[in-house]
Amino acid sequence: MEQKVFIKYFSGTMSRGTRGIVFLLAIALLAICAQNTQARVTLENGVKSKVYLSPKIALHQGSVANKYYYDMEFPKGHIAIKSFNAEVVDEEGNPVSLKETYLHHWVAARYYQRKGIKEPKHYGNLGFQQSDHIPAGNAGVCNSASGLSQFFGLGSETRKTSTHVPDPYGIEVGNPLEIPSGYEEKWLLNVHAIDTRGVVDAMGCTECRCSLYNVTVDEYGQPFKPNYAGGLYCCYDETQCKVKNGLESVKRNVYMKYTVTWVDWSESIIPVKIYIFDVTDSWQYTGIHDCLIEFDVEQSTTNECMDTRRSKSSFPIAGDVVYGVAHLHSGGIGSALYGEDGRVICSSRAIYGEGNEAGDESGYIVGMTTCYPKPGSIKIANGEVLTLESNYSSQKSHIGVMGLFYILVAESSTTLGSPVQIHQESKVPIFFWGVAAFGLAIFAAIVVAYRRRRQNGDGYHSIAT
Repeated sequence: MEQKVFIKYFSGTMSRGTRGIVFLLAIALLAICAQNTQARVTLENGVKSKVYLSPKIALHQGSVANKYYYDMEFPKGHIAIKSFNAEVVDEEGNPVSLKETYLHHWVAARYYQRKGIKEPKHYGNLGFQQSDHIPAGNAGVCNSASGLSQFFGLGSETRKTSTHVPDPYGIEVGNPLEIPSGYEEKWLLNVHAIDTRGVVDAMGCTECRCSLYNVTVDEYGQPFKPNYAGGLYCCYDETQCKVKNGLESVKRNVYMKYTVTWVDWSESIIPVKIYIFDVTDSWQYTGIHDCLIEFDVEQSTTNECMDTRRSKSSFPIAGDVVYGVAHLHSGGIGSALYGEDGRVICSSRAIYGEGNEAGDESGYIVGMTTCYPKPGSIKIANGEVLTLESNYSSQKSHIGVMGLFYILVAESSTTLGSPVQIHQESKVPIFFWGVAAFGLAIFAAIVVAYRRRRQNGDGYHSIAT
C-alpha cells in the first residue's frame, strides 16, 4: 500500500520530461544490475568464483554424447586457478544420478586461436591440426598425440574429489607473455556422457563394450583392431547402447555445470604445473611416452582377484609435489605414484557409493582420495624415474578402463615466500550498489520536481541557459 502511494506521489510531482529521464535512467541501471546478477561471480576473501553451464546435451535411453565445445566460458585475464569442479545436472539444475547418465569423463583443455577467424561451428573433435589453432596443454609427461593434454578432467568421481589448489600456489593461465603474437587464449570442454536408462547391461554400456553398441568401425569409419572388445572407439558421439525391448523413447536434456574459482595473479603466488601419468605409458620399453589411455582387465583364475599394472616415467624437472589424485573406472581399487627409491609420492584410493542418490550411487566410483603434502615435504628430482601402479578388482573382467594419475608440481627454482596477498575488494554485491544508485536517482528526481513545483507556485521561473 505504501509503495502504491509513493508511486502515485512520485508520478504526480514530476513533469513529463523529468519522468521520462528518470524512467530511462531506471531502465539502464536495472539492465546493469541484471547483467551482474546473471554473471554469478561471487567474491570471498579475494577468491572469485563463477558457475557456468555447457550447451544443452540431448539424450535418450542408451544414447551417447561425446561433445567438444570450443571457446567455452572461462574467467578472463591473468589469473591463478584455485579449483575446477563439475557435474551433470538436468534442466532444473538438479544433479543427475550416474545410474541414469554415466559421466565417462570430462576434460577442460586450453588452446590458442588466431585472432579474427570464425569460431568452429561444429561440436566435433577439431584435432587442432590447423595453424589457426595451437594446443596449449599441460606439462606432460605423455606426448601430445596421446590426447592427455587437458588442464582439468575427471569422470564419475567428480562430485566427491577435491580439486582445490592450496595457498600459496595456483595454476597460472592468461599470462599475456605466453600467448603467441596474433593469437588469443581459449578453452575447450569435452563431455562424454552415456545414458543408461532402460539399457540391458548398464555396466557393459559404461565400459563401452562393442557388442552392446553393435559397431565394428570407429567414428572415422576405420575397422577395429582384432580382439578389440570395447572402449572409447565403440561409444563415440551419437552411438546407441542396447536397450530393453518395447521401451518407449524418453528424451532428456542435461548440462555440464562447472564451477571455477580463481584469484588475480600476483608475484606472491607460486605457479604449479600439471603432470599426467598413464599406466599404459610405454616409456620404459621404447623411450617414448606413448600413452594408450585404455586397457582391459581379465577375470582372475586365481584367488588373488586383483589386477596390478605398472609403468615407469622419467620426470622432466625438479620440484615439490603440491597435489595428487588418480583417475580410475568402475572396478578400480586405487593407484599410487612411487619415487625411484620406493617412497610413496601420493596414494589415491577409490570411493564407492552405497546408495541411490546422486553422489552416492552404489556400484560406481563417486570420489577419489587426494594428496596434499606439507609444502616442501615431497620432492622429485630432475630425471628421477617414477613408478605408477594401478590396481583393479579382477573378480570379473573390465573393458576400456583407465589408470591415470595427476600431480601438481612447483619447480624447485621457486621458493616459498609470504602468504598470497589478496586485494580485499568490497563484499557488497554489485546488484545492491545498483539498487542504491537507482534509489538515489529517484530521490534526486523527486527533490528537483518538488522544487520546480514550489518555484512555479510562487511565480518564479527557471532561467534559460
